Amino acid sequence: MQLGVIGLGRMGRIVVDRTLDAGHDVVAFDLDEEAVASAAEAGAEPADSVTDLAERLGDEKRIWLMVPAGEPVDAALDDLEPHLDGDDVVVDGGNSYFEDSVRRAESTPAAYLDCGTSGGPAGAELGFSLMVGGPEWAYEELAPVFDAVATGPAGHDRMGPAGSGHYVKMVHNGVEYALMQAYGEGFELLHRGRYDLDLEAVARTWNNGAVIRSWLLELCEEAFREEGNDLGDVADFVAGGSTGTWTVQEALEQEVPVPLIYEALSERFDSREDRFARRLANRLRYGFGRHEVAREE
Repeated sequence: MQLGVIGLGRMGRIVVDRTLDAGHDVVAFDLDEEAVASAAEAGAEPADSVTDLAERLGDEKRIWLMVPAGEPVDAALDDLEPHLDGDDVVVDGGNSYFEDSVRRAESTPAAYLDCGTSGGPAGAELGFSLMVGGPEWAYEELAPVFDAVATGPAGHDRMGPAGSGHYVKMVHNGVEYALMQAYGEGFELLHRGRYDLDLEAVARTWNNGAVIRSWLLELCEEAFREEGNDLGDVADFVAGGSTGTWTVQEALEQEVPVPLIYEALSERFDSREDRFARRLANRLRYGFGRHEVAREE
């Protein structure tokens, strides 16, 4: 299969590399010329614009957008629109708001797949978890690429109609907030409690057979190993918050109680008191997403 990829940041480049490794052809474009050149060195066919990318693809275009949510997605779709028809498929693999995905699915000439993507830069080796919404035929058409980009056939599924993929990913991120907060609070109690504990050893022990073992707990172990038992100069600041806010807003609209997710979101917005829990959450975001770690000056 020939796939066009627009957006060659950390996640987009993983899409390119894993698709190439599976034996598919890739046409790649990014506003950053160095990113395009790097993708070309890896085996992708370079394009110098969105229009050029579309013209290099066949009559039935398969295009994956991995650009920041919001205006960049709409801008890419505007550039693509003259080149698309109902036989084409466009995948939005970013963290778009699900209602924006519904709108785009209705207005885009091509079949539109909203694809919630989880796994962060670790997906370069392991593959992503993909939550896909949109027409079933388009999902089935892209299945070989989803197999390549995900952890395998079990790493992706069609969630339902347009918007459902990004909806599931939104809730996924809300759950992620709550889990990070729970780990942070537990380790804060251990850190400030009555014993002088090696938190790396605690995390490692918990991860071997304990009920609460997880990848996030593995990242806790990594954080204590690399930053020290007191997290060194990692700041009490946790970036992000958009998907958690959307989750809480949707819960209010649906009258579903989500107190843990709400409290975790509130912690991100509360920077009045230095908190070990938030410092750990700050470092965990680097672990799974390679987001920049805020440091104390």
